[in-house]
Amino acid sequence: MTNKLETTSVTRPFYQAIGDEEEIFRQGHKAKLPVILKGPTGCGKSRFVDAMAYDLNIPLITVACNEDTSATDLLGRFLIKGNETVWQDGPLTRAVKTGAIFYLDEVVEAREDVIVLIHSLTDYRRILYIDALAEAIAAPASFQLVMSYNPGYQKSFKELKPSTRQRFLALSFTYPKPEIEAQIIQNETGAEEKVCRNLVALANKIRSLSELGLAESVSTRLIVNSALLIKQGVNTRLAAEVGMAQALTDETDTIRAIKDLVALYL
Repeated sequence: MTNKLETTSVTRPFYQAIGDEEEIFRQGHKAKLPVILKGPTGCGKSRFVDAMAYDLNIPLITVACNEDTSATDLLGRFLIKGNETVWQDGPLTRAVKTGAIFYLDEVVEAREDVIVLIHSLTDYRRILYIDALAEAIAAPASFQLVMSYNPGYQKSFKELKPSTRQRFLALSFTYPKPEIEAQIIQNETGAEEKVCRNLVALANKIRSLSELGLAESVSTRLIVNSALLIKQGVNTRLAAEVGMAQALTDETDTIRAIKDLVALYL
């Protein structure tokens, strides 16, 4: 089942810009251009989209893609209600009709028919075709298609075809500089500044050690989780062990190596 989320934030989600990504996104929206966000897991891509939807005062519809996500999931389907067969719009159809921002998170996980479906929305046509209804819906000016994926993690599995990537503006995300990331952690958790700095230093050390063989490294999200535990009174080293080491891998030797780093930095 595809995970769907429709949001209109009351207050601006906290997002700390690390470059000119906010201005590029706004100008891309004005130009009616789709945007693809590339970067590691937990570096702030989804939070960025939330913040941009708030700034533009446009509803946001998010779909977290998985291997079962299909074009039908996005378009809609006929359902039987009582003695009638009725059509129910999917999230993409609702987004086009209402002029929302439609965000496909980890799009490379979805089935190939999803990519085929969105092509007509990513060029001059900006039209959604619904074959089951024999309809073509033109997207209003406020509609924008946004997708994200993690190219490093997906390299050995699936990749977006060049013909698809070239339809999008591309914004590359990475983890912020240590001083900015520490500010983000402190703002998100309320933990002490020194604790946040030390957690970020630990995370960056783990990120630099390719010999650990981690499929994914320490995300900002994992640092936030550890800091939240510390804020709640959990021992600092224990919080980092369960928030980072245990969350990153099941390999005993790797966990032991990360625990040694935890003891060194905290």
